[in-house]
Amino acid sequence: MKVKGEGDADSGDQPRSASDRVAAAIVKEIRMGRLVPGQHLLEPELTSRLGISRGSLREALKHLAADGIVTLSRFRGAYISALDRKAVYDLLDTLEPLARLAARRAAEMNTSKQKAKELQASALRLEELQGSGKRGDYLTERRYFYDLLIEMGGNGELARVIPLSRADLFRAQVETRQSEAQRRRHAHGYRLIAAAVMDGDAKKADQLMGEHFAGTRETMDQLADEVFPAA
Repeated sequence: MKVKGEGDADSGDQPRSASDRVAAAIVKEIRMGRLVPGQHLLEPELTSRLGISRGSLREALKHLAADGIVTLSRFRGAYISALDRKAVYDLLDTLEPLARLAARRAAEMNTSKQKAKELQASALRLEELQGSGKRGDYLTERRYFYDLLIEMGGNGELARVIPLSRADLFRAQVETRQSEAQRRRHAHGYRLIAAAVMDGDAKKADQLMGEHFAGTRETMDQLADEVFPAA
């Protein structure tokens, strides 16, 4: 099964510069599990594999460092960032009101039956992928779900400010450390949200997105300390 968004440099507008394309490729590799939090990034390997110049790579790494996706260290070099427990809760506190706004707007502005059907189809794919063990495909589909939700709402500023790439990093870090029940609950939440959006029920969509985040916080509370690096 081909996951929506697979094969693209990233969701949304296609990046134009070489460094933008490299940054999008690195974020995608994090979603797909090819790069993992804490992993060192070796310049010779990346420039050869991605077919880019060292200058483009370094520029991309600077952009990703500014977004909190990559850490640049004088002594350790470049590596994929890993979030400590406080950073995860800070991220969730930032994401939740923006995601709730996206859900409300999508329900309020739901004028395209085709887009609503795509959102529901994406939610169903998420439940299928959750049970398949294809974690990379699951995270890629999850990103598509949010991109579509934002697109349906028609708020261009929301697309710019919501930290979805940072959320991709967070999900990649914790996804394999959750229980099967926790993963099922997370995947099922998307179907509930999609149904409320399709019904045009903005209040319910907002409420369900809030419950979705509450479930994520509960899961984070239950995960072992070893999942998160020391602050």
